[in-house]
Amino acid sequence: MAKGFAPRLEAKNKKTGTRLQSLPSISEVQDNLLSYVEEVKDPRSPRTQKHLLKDILVIAILAVIAGAEGWEDMESYGLSKSLWLKEFLVLPNGIPSDDTFRRIFERIDPTELERILARWLQGILGSWVGEVVSIDGKCLRGSYDREKGIKALSLLTAWAGKQQLILGQVKVENKSNEIPAIPTLLKLLDLQEAVVTIDAIGTQVEIVRQIQAQKADYVLALKKNHPTLYTQLEEEFKSLRKSPDDSSEFSDEQRLEKGLHRLEKRRVWAISVSKFTHLHHQEQWCGLQTIVVVERIRHLWNKTTREVQFYLSSLSANASLFGKIIRQHWEIKNQVHWILDVTFNEDSCRIRSGHSPHNLALLRHWALNVLRQETTLQRSLRQKQKRAAMNNDYMTTILKAFCQA
Repeated sequence: MAKGFAPRLEAKNKKTGTRLQSLPSISEVQDNLLSYVEEVKDPRSPRTQKHLLKDILVIAILAVIAGAEGWEDMESYGLSKSLWLKEFLVLPNGIPSDDTFRRIFERIDPTELERILARWLQGILGSWVGEVVSIDGKCLRGSYDREKGIKALSLLTAWAGKQQLILGQVKVENKSNEIPAIPTLLKLLDLQEAVVTIDAIGTQVEIVRQIQAQKADYVLALKKNHPTLYTQLEEEFKSLRKSPDDSSEFSDEQRLEKGLHRLEKRRVWAISVSKFTHLHHQEQWCGLQTIVVVERIRHLWNKTTREVQFYLSSLSANASLFGKIIRQHWEIKNQVHWILDVTFNEDSCRIRSGHSPHNLALLRHWALNVLRQETTLQRSLRQKQKRAAMNNDYMTTILKAFCQA
């Protein structure tokens, strides 16, 4: 037991000459990683417990970090690393089978895993001041089963852009949409002095009131789901644009971005609500200070498109700041949803039974957070996964994230 993660002598990087950080000791890993999974309630009857639950969970976490996509991958990882795993796990009956992993994750309550993920995050989160917390939903398309009448699982996720961390997630109930799930997710987070961004579906009076009650600000997209307010802003903005005001209540910023066969001109206006006539039900939008307007003109190789988007915000008028916040909101799609589909193959995963789709999604979120916390290897996430699968020392380096919490 004592030698698995024993401290090693610091080595020098051949290219830079700098000293590499020493690996954590076995006691550190036991006191941290194992302490999290020990809190999970075992759903099995005592007479059927051939393998320890903490052993199963640790192998599953390590396997997903290393790129495992299902139960057979978890078993294969365990068998391939059995000698190493025996240095810090008990494994009374060897490596669990793929069926054991499946049965466990079908029955574990996802709130148990969410709770230990939240506890781990509390230990590594930095300041919330100015942090942009983006909230968006994602459908796990592979979890759909027509024959059994199982609808695809949808999860609502909160993402901290500056700290590059998934903060939490809740399930969107069947026969519902994201609106009831948003307040539940917000309650899980300490949002004081953060800025919450949500797509138009979350632009609801009660959600705005809750964000303000949690001492956070908001930037929420407004579309035609609020037709009267949207039409009023659309008409009055046309008049304001013709006669702009140089006061602090009106600011604008322009940007030009070039890409492959694409040229985008983006202009942002931040206008104090005092510049408008009394907005429709304005008193219901708690803390509303600014209307933000974003115009995007895209010149593509074969066409030109123009889009105008409105936002409601509790922040004061600052076009430059709003431009950054709105751009940062879209990172949740590129840095989370796209990564989960491309690197972790989430949409291709056909695991559907019981709680297993939700639980495996939580493991992917945890693995994504941990891989991003490891910064000594400047490679893609996929390359980090491959290195972790091949190199026990690098996997140990990744596990430092648990020791730092």
